[in-house]
Amino acid sequence: MQPTNFLGIYLAKDHATVVCLAVQGRDRNFVGCFSVSIEQDEQPGHRMLAQRIAAACAEKQIKFTEAAVALDCAMFMQHSIHSEFSDVKKITQTVRFDTEEALGTDATDVAIAFKIDSTDQTGSNISAFTAQKQLLAELLGALQSNNIDPVSLEPDVNCLARFVCQNISLPPDARPLFAFLSRRNGYFIAPVSSVWQGVSPTPAASMRTFLLSASQNRNEMLVKQVSMTTALLQTAGVINRLEIFDVADSLVCDDISKKLTVQTNRIDIVGSARLSAENLADCPDAVEFAIAYGAAIAYLDLPHSTNFRSDFMPYQGRKMRLQRTLKFFTVAAVILMFAAGLYGLMQAVQLNKYRAQMRVKFTKEFSAVMFGEKMPNKSKEAARKIGTALRRIKEAQKGFSLTGEEAVAAKLALVLQAFNKCAAATGLNIESVSITDKMITINGDTPPENTLRVFEALRQAGLTILQQRISPNGGRSTFGVTVEPTTKQGGGGQ
Repeated sequence: MQPTNFLGIYLAKDHATVVCLAVQGRDRNFVGCFSVSIEQDEQPGHRMLAQRIAAACAEKQIKFTEAAVALDCAMFMQHSIHSEFSDVKKITQTVRFDTEEALGTDATDVAIAFKIDSTDQTGSNISAFTAQKQLLAELLGALQSNNIDPVSLEPDVNCLARFVCQNISLPPDARPLFAFLSRRNGYFIAPVSSVWQGVSPTPAASMRTFLLSASQNRNEMLVKQVSMTTALLQTAGVINRLEIFDVADSLVCDDISKKLTVQTNRIDIVGSARLSAENLADCPDAVEFAIAYGAAIAYLDLPHSTNFRSDFMPYQGRKMRLQRTLKFFTVAAVILMFAAGLYGLMQAVQLNKYRAQMRVKFTKEFSAVMFGEKMPNKSKEAARKIGTALRRIKEAQKGFSLTGEEAVAAKLALVLQAFNKCAAATGLNIESVSITDKMITINGDTPPENTLRVFEALRQAGLTILQQRISPNGGRSTFGVTVEPTTKQGGGGQ
């Protein structure tokens, strides 16, 4: 089984981070990663960014089968809404109406993805994500024009949560809150304990994102945001661990721990992905790397409701085209097999009809030449008997010495051969035929003018006339003739 390469893309407005993983079953091997930017371009745009991604893949010889995209949090909005249902199918059917009610505006122009945070007797608490359809159409068009057709478009925080659930392990009694600070964004993730330890690929976690500015004091900002986040996020029990990662490496764990009175630890993103710092040499932002990594393993829980493409421009890529083509050829093959079977059946019916006609004709002829013997059930047996009789006749004509029943049968065959040639034309009527080992005596009558023609037919059949008598009888000639098989010179016997 050959590994399949999956491409994960963290996509912002003016830059992107790409991770490629070779996947075989549940095993994942790192292929490569890189970041591209169009910040300094005079005319930045999604099409130029997609071109840079495709060009970098070609330059680094990164080949992939499927791709998935994580959208930067600046491209979507997150809303907390309540649904009266707990069934995913019913939530999918009603989430647009619930989102419109929460927004207070028409949601026609937005694509909606959602994640169920919790369920109870009253329904479900949902995190709904909305993105402008026009923006998504531009992104997809730019990527598809560069031969990248992503299977999924997800919020970046969801992909980051998937990375956490699959790569970071903590003690069973831990109730952590993860805080990630990239160059421009902040992310809080509070996973469900049974999931974030790797039991399931689905990122079942409460999530929150916010924007960062370069002028902010990250220590102070984090302390303020943690209290707000624990109040907003629906977590199971009190947080007893704070796991942090800062791209700028400006956070001081001891200060944060004292102010929040909670154990604070640093996360090693590179180590949790089982990589070295050299592997991320082309990725300046480790958080964006983790998001792209989480997008690359989206195949683990497809289909999922956090995919914007489930609501807008559903995926119609190579895999689905292959499935449709396979279905078409399957139907065509079934039709072809049915037609071939019908043609074969018609041929068999026609052949059986022809065989039945031939058997009726052959049965009459067999009985005529085999002295009234019944036609065998098997044609091969009938052919064998006819062949045996024919061989005896030929041997008799050549002068082979036959004795007993074989001699009588051979002589009778010669007589029948003569009769078959002349009976109809001469009005022949046979009264008796006597056959001994040495001679044959034939008595019968014909019209006077045809008697000699009967004698000539006997000679042509290989019989020598020993005696003959002819007498008139009421307008016909009665005759008696004694014949024996002609002995031919050089025939190999008498």
